[in-house]
Amino acid sequence: MALGTDELIEIERVLAAAQPDASSFSELRRRFPQLAVTRCDASDVTEQPFLKFPRFDLHLIDGCDRCVQITADPARATGILLATRSTGR
Repeated sequence: MALGTDELIEIERVLAAAQPDASSFSELRRRFPQLAVTRCDASDVTEQPFLKFPRFDLHLIDGCDRCVQITADPARATGILLATRSTGR
């Protein structure tokens, strides 16, 4: 499943309004049950984020092939990775 423009806009809205708790993660899982939604600390990811928000870096996950990898191509995205950042960074 590729991420469409409408889905990316909705993901952006959720993350732009994110509170300092885990509710945005839960909200994304609820709204997009077809996507793999994963989270980690931003220090665990070396790739450039697809988008940056005050509390999160958003990375797109490509799971189309045998190995899962970060992608910048929404057409290849089968999931998203929320990399949590400390405020002020």
